[in-house]
Amino acid sequence: MDTGESDHGSGPRGERAAGRRALAVALAGTLGLAVLGATLVFVPGVVVDHDLGGASVAAQDRLKAVADVRTALLQAVGGMVVLFGAYATWRQLRVSQDTLRATQEGHVTDRFSTAVDQLGSDKLETRIGGLHALWRIAEHSARDREAVVSIQAAYLRTHLPWPPDRPDAPAADLSINDVVPLEVRAADAQVALTGLGVLLLQPRENSWVNLGGTDLRRADCDGLWLHEVNLDRSCMEGAGLYHANLRQSSLVSANLRHADLTTAILRRARCVLADLRGARLAETDLRDADFTEADLREANVRKADAGGAVFHRADLRLADLRGTDLSAADLLQARLTGALASEHTRWPAGFDPVAAGVVVIEDPGPEPPPLLQPPGITTRHPPLRTMP
Repeated sequence: MDTGESDHGSGPRGERAAGRRALAVALAGTLGLAVLGATLVFVPGVVVDHDLGGASVAAQDRLKAVADVRTALLQAVGGMVVLFGAYATWRQLRVSQDTLRATQEGHVTDRFSTAVDQLGSDKLETRIGGLHALWRIAEHSARDREAVVSIQAAYLRTHLPWPPDRPDAPAADLSINDVVPLEVRAADAQVALTGLGVLLLQPRENSWVNLGGTDLRRADCDGLWLHEVNLDRSCMEGAGLYHANLRQSSLVSANLRHADLTTAILRRARCVLADLRGARLAETDLRDADFTEADLREANVRKADAGGAVFHRADLRLADLRGTDLSAADLLQARLTGALASEHTRWPAGFDPVAAGVVVIEDPGPEPPPLLQPPGITTRHPPLRTMP
């Protein structure tokens, strides 16, 4: 009963308040018009009489002077109205922009939350849809890009740990030829990896991305931008990294056996203790990279640019170094027995390749075009002669 009376009483009070506001606005408008009318009627005559200073003039001249003053006043009022209208329009535009921005932010937040929820789904297609949604959000929203990159990296670390700990993951000691390509065995992880390698092309607040200890065997990373990515202790055996950008990345103790790094960029990368046996590094940019104690046995390093690269105690036995530029490389205590070289291989000043056990043979000529090479994820890799 009390609630009903309160509701009944509030309606008329609200209507009366609205009526009073409307009446006040009407009165203010009427008063403003009256003041404006009075100003236009009386002020011009006062101004003219003041300027004349009591001097007598013809009535026609006085009327003309009053009309000129009234015209000037009307122009001033008109200018003020225009300025006020412009200001009101600008304010309305700002309010509209703020409202639109808030609406858009709300939509992005809703899409972001929905996409993150989809990552926990039991259905593969739902998880892939969530990853694509996050990818799209990051491309259009710079504010959310860093969060999306972090989510994608965490998704890969948690779904593809190395060594593998999931019953459906291929065993750690399984031959690489028996490992199913990543895009087949974990399509959602491949989508996350591809999205990460594309988003890292765009400006971000933070530089380093953590993918350390990740199982990326036979992953498709061709052409991806993996600049300043931490891949320490990750397994990338048989991965396709053709023309990938790994500049300044960290690959300490990473497994890159049989990886295809043809024409990739490894400039200033840290490959200390990395396993690169049988890897393809033809025409790769290795300048200033650190291969201290790395295993490069049977690796194809033909025509690579290794200027300034460090090979302290690196194992380069049976590696193909034909046409490789090692003129500014550090080969201190590097093992080169059985490595292949040609007349186009460039060595550091004073270095004797024959004394180091290098075999000089004929240069193979230009490298085959990439279109004639099989995709890295489908290549059948021959067993290494240097195993284990």
